[in-house]
Formats: sequence, C-alpha cells, structure tokens
Amino acid sequence: MLEVRRSQDRGYADHGWLRSFHTFSFADYRDPEHMGFGSLRVINEDRIQPGTGFGTHGHRDMEIISYVLEGALAHKDSMGNGSAIVPGDVQRMSAGRGVRHSEFNHSKADTTHFLQIWIEPNEFGIAPGYEQKHFDTASKRGRLRLIASPDAAEGSVKIHQDARVYAGLFDGAERAELALAAGRRAYVHVARGSATVNGTRLEAGDALKAAAVDSIVIEEGEGAEVLLFDLS
Repeated sequence: MLEVRRSQDRGYADHGWLRSFHTFSFADYRDPEHMGFGSLRVINEDRIQPGTGFGTHGHRDMEIISYVLEGALAHKDSMGNGSAIVPGDVQRMSAGRGVRHSEFNHSKADTTHFLQIWIEPNEFGIAPGYEQKHFDTASKRGRLRLIASPDAAEGSVKIHQDARVYAGLFDGAERAELALAAGRRAYVHVARGSATVNGTRLEAGDALKAAAVDSIVIEEGEGAEVLLFDLS
C-alpha cells in the first residue's frame, strides 16, 4: 500500500506570530482519517515570527522531537535544560509523567522554521528526559542517517518506542534505499525541496504512507531534505 498525503491537504493555522501546517489532527484541526500513522501522532511544520514563541506549557506521555530547518529555537524546561536548537540539531524530550517547557525565536529579524514531531511511547508514566545531538550535513548527504531509535543506535537520540527516524539530503543522482522488515510500515515526509519516493514525485510538505512494501527508495532529489519513519 502506498498513499500520498499532499502538502495542501494538511490542516493549517495562522496565529499571526505562528503559521503551522498539521499533517495529522492537532488542536482545532480534526480529521478522523488523519489521526496518526502507527505510533506517529504529530508532524507540525511551524514558522515562528521573530521575537515570539510558545510560552511555558505542559506535556505528558509523549516522545517529542524538534527538527530545525531554518533559524534557531530557544528551549527551556522544568528539568533545568536550556539550549538553542539550530539546523542539524535533533532534540528529543520524553514528557513522561509530566514536563513543562517553552520554545522561543529570540531573533529580531529571522523566522524560525522547524518540525515538531510527536511519537506515542511504549512506556507511560516514566521520568521525563531530554537529549540533543547534532547531525552534520555530510552525514545526511545522499544517505539516510539514523537520528532517533529505541536503542540509541549509531549515535541517534533514544526514544521510548519501536520506531526509527532517518534524515537525508538528496540532489541529482543521489539515491538511498531502506529495507523494511516484514510487518513494518513507513512514513516519508519531504521537509523541503522535492524527491521521488518509490516512484512517486513528492514536493515540500508532501508525504508518502507505505505498508506491505519491501523497501523505501528515495532518488531524483532537488534540494530535498527528507525524514523517514520506520514504524512497527
């Protein structure tokens, strides 16, 4: 099964300081046909205007991954963490039994463009946790770099779910293939640029759901930055 989710079909919210596209149902956007895909519950593509952001708010029992495409995102949380997330960084926050945090764009001129991803954990009520790592351009060029996994393999951030998240950059003849084990499915999101995924052309914001296929093939990229979710 291959199913395309086009960018223009996503939910959209414009709050002035924040413009957000919702791949799956979120906040006031409700679509019973797009509640998630396996344990993947949220992919929000957010653009935060200069000098604004999300004030302190709470989460629980969710694995939250922030992936910055442009600008910087300042993070502070109730665990005592404070950091700036920039392109190439992957931040994982396990909300567990409860955490509060804020996210701001402190720039006076530049918009912060990032993806916020929520994955439902396989353990509930755990102690909250935080991790942030940088994955440079070379490690993603023409290949799928593992950035999140349940066992922190290959230096990835650790998430509490049987899911693996990959990031890749593709141009021209660059090509990558990921084999899927029997019974697993994949969600491929093109963050920017365009690429062909299993024979389907995807533009920025588009995605492909895949089940009962042997592998995912990404090729013919044009400035493409791609995230691939290997899900149980």
